Amino acid sequence: METTRAPIILVPGFWLGAWAWDEVAAILRADGHDVTALTLPGLESADVDRSGITLSDHVDAICAAVEAAGDGVVLAVHSGAGAPGYAASDRLPEKIATMVYVDTGPATGALDPDVTGAQTGPPTLAQLGEDESLEGISPEQLAAFEARAVAEPAGPQRDAPVLENPARLDVPTVVICTSFTEQQYREAAAAGFAFVGGLTELHDVQYVDLPTSHWPMWSRPADLAALLGGVAERSTQ
Repeated sequence: METTRAPIILVPGFWLGAWAWDEVAAILRADGHDVTALTLPGLESADVDRSGITLSDHVDAICAAVEAAGDGVVLAVHSGAGAPGYAASDRLPEKIATMVYVDTGPATGALDPDVTGAQTGPPTLAQLGEDESLEGISPEQLAAFEARAVAEPAGPQRDAPVLENPARLDVPTVVICTSFTEQQYREAAAAGFAFVGGLTELHDVQYVDLPTSHWPMWSRPADLAALLGGVAERSTQ
């Protein structure tokens, strides 16, 4: 008998487009999963106008993908997409079977309320190595980041997510901990950090440690795909 699988939506973090998920998406599709990878507004190319992009625009884009996929979606968000992802679960909790946060969390406040200007450029490779774990990422993958990453719109960094629907609190949630451990995520939430604020209010949270870089879609794509595929299968039971 064929296994039923929930559709999977993949949302990348800052500076990235749908291309960041290419290897994971290919593995999942080869295994029979229905996968949609998103490029959020303002991240289509280096030349696009980012000056008017807001967090609400990013939430709208995620919600449109969720509605197009139908009910019972697995929504996987990475890094800076934790803020619009959590806001999307507030808007459409009835359509999301499981939220998955990939080295991020459900943000309850602005990720960078003090950011200025229209955009934040991607970091250099040297800065990347100082600020984030690069464990398991190849020189070729770093070169791809350098060539393809684009500036992040300032609006989605500066805006706080709108959270009004208590039904979001009942959406089953999985946190895949890669560059930080489960314990570190729990401690950050308890300390009041906004980027993981929802972890203190959600009713059903499972943590999975997958020790690797901040970009597990590059450093451990097969393992990440297996975890996401498992969530998609369990989400239909």
